[in-house]
Amino acid sequence: MNINRSKLGEIATVEISGVDKKIKDAEIPVKLCNFVDVYYNWAITSDMEKKFMEATARTNEIERFKLKRGQVALTKDSETRFDIGIATYIADDFDNVILGYHNALITPNPEKLSGKYLNALLHTDYARTYFANNASGSGQRYALSVDALNNFPVPLIPLAEQERIGYIFSSIDQKIALNRAINDNLEAMAKQLYDYWFIQFDFPNEEGKPYKSSGGKMVWNDKLKREVPEGWSHKDIKSFMRIFTGKKDVSKAIPGPYKFFSCAPEPITSDEYIYDGAAVLVSGNGSYTGRVNFYRGKMDLYQRTYACVVKEDESTIPYFYYTLRYLFQPIFSGGKHGSSIPYIVLGDLADFMFAYNTDVVKLFVENISAIFNKRIVLQQEIENLIKQRDELLPLLMNGQVSVNYHLSDN
Repeated sequence: MNINRSKLGEIATVEISGVDKKIKDAEIPVKLCNFVDVYYNWAITSDMEKKFMEATARTNEIERFKLKRGQVALTKDSETRFDIGIATYIADDFDNVILGYHNALITPNPEKLSGKYLNALLHTDYARTYFANNASGSGQRYALSVDALNNFPVPLIPLAEQERIGYIFSSIDQKIALNRAINDNLEAMAKQLYDYWFIQFDFPNEEGKPYKSSGGKMVWNDKLKREVPEGWSHKDIKSFMRIFTGKKDVSKAIPGPYKFFSCAPEPITSDEYIYDGAAVLVSGNGSYTGRVNFYRGKMDLYQRTYACVVKEDESTIPYFYYTLRYLFQPIFSGGKHGSSIPYIVLGDLADFMFAYNTDVVKLFVENISAIFNKRIVLQQEIENLIKQRDELLPLLMNGQVSVNYHLSDN
């Protein structure tokens, strides 16, 4: 099946937003849909409005960048090639939400191009490869120019087919969004439990009551510069975990079947792996320095991404993940060293100290493992759905798979 291609600029209007996060007295109050909102969501819906940042904008900026149903927003520049060209569909009309800087706003010609179809297309390897190859810049920042966006070749199929494909992919995204929402709730539960036990020290005492709140004895720890429960000691990460990094730069990663973790929020792929197992991952430089993640499986790593692997009892890895996530990350987020490019060094991670008690950690792991493992299962489902989505679109476009859904049925 031969498919005609049109340049995006011939069937849509592309504009680059320059609206920053500042609040200025002479401007109009607005809500701002930022880079991270675009990056992490398949669609922007009205129920997300309360989460958007407050800012101000000029009248002409509001007119140009106010979000309208059917549009597509796209990340325009970032620290790596693989974080640009990430799209989201604008699912509702907004009265007071505009698109923030580092993003592009695409308004399709409704007679030729469906926004849902375009959004689905922009999530495929076809589009990601185009954007990676046409990004300008090197080293610290990459960007897509207006010309690069306007010249993006869009495979055009009949509009009715575009709408049907858009519906199918929206249904897949609803499942992805549901899994992410469940994972967010599970993470909130885990954070609350960790906070009670290891920050407030209200773990269950011998009578099942919260230790510190029930008058449990606290003693001063000179190393931690704080009081800890009697019988607790101070430990550091290197006492329990082996720490290593990858050997290659992001630009040297060859796409393949394995996860490649850089310092960006989302992994790319690699044709090889350097470790197979469970690891807590910590971003070592850039905007996301200190960010903590977890992965179990075969993986490759960027040369400034740290993998922390439990030396002995792997069942305790949920505890160390949450310790790094909720103790280390708040301190080192944004980096400890560097001016233009923030970074951390291996010693920052290896020497990080925390209060520790073997029995309480064991009990915590017993209580938290079900939540931790459920999150891993849901994340794997999300990854499988994304993979199916990306593989399905080319098959639908070239007619290898038919679409039975009828718009009149909706």
